[in-house]
Amino acid sequence: MRSGAERQIEAVIPAARDAGDRLTDDRFRQLVPRADWDALPADVRRRFSKRLCGTAVATYSGEIVWTRLSRAGWLLAQLCRLIGAPLPTSAGGPAPAAVAVSKDHTSGGQCWTRLYGRTRGHPQVIHSAKSFAGPTGLEEHIGGGFGMALTVRAEADALIFMSDHYFWQHRRLRFRLPRWLAPGATVVTHQHLGSGRFAFDLKITHPLFGELLNQHGLFRDA
Repeated sequence: MRSGAERQIEAVIPAARDAGDRLTDDRFRQLVPRADWDALPADVRRRFSKRLCGTAVATYSGEIVWTRLSRAGWLLAQLCRLIGAPLPTSAGGPAPAAVAVSKDHTSGGQCWTRLYGRTRGHPQVIHSAKSFAGPTGLEEHIGGGFGMALTVRAEADALIFMSDHYFWQHRRLRFRLPRWLAPGATVVTHQHLGSGRFAFDLKITHPLFGELLNQHGLFRDA
């Protein structure tokens, strides 16, 4: 027969487990097959399972090793200044960098703020918001009503985000950009490096103009 103390312990364990579940966010996990997610390194799963409530902020610090822009990529980055400069506006590196992730109280998703140092002038600040919505289950809004729908793939030691299509949205009005008007394929890779470190890679490739942007950064848990 179980003692009263044993029954009390059994009652506490489920409560503690429930409390832990409320501290995790499963929305990224649900975008990839469960077996692929479970095969990812624990650090990657932890970063993309943080539940950011209220004023909580997840921060990462490091450096942008290089930013490469083709002529067409540089022109695209300057045009994007009209909607808030969501792309690096100049080539260069290495330079210090920091990333802050917080809750987006409008969509319930996440706000991503990136601070990129530059060899000249003030650092560039890039804002975007991820929402768990749309036909692929994940969208990134970059400003001016523009955004891209993303698919997610877990591969070995990396989580890979790929553009499915681009769109412009205002309230209930939504317009999918045709391929000829889109900047090309965007691929963002978050790769595990061990000991709380990861690599960040951003590439945009146009079907006619080739690689527009190639950015490589190294970050660590702050």
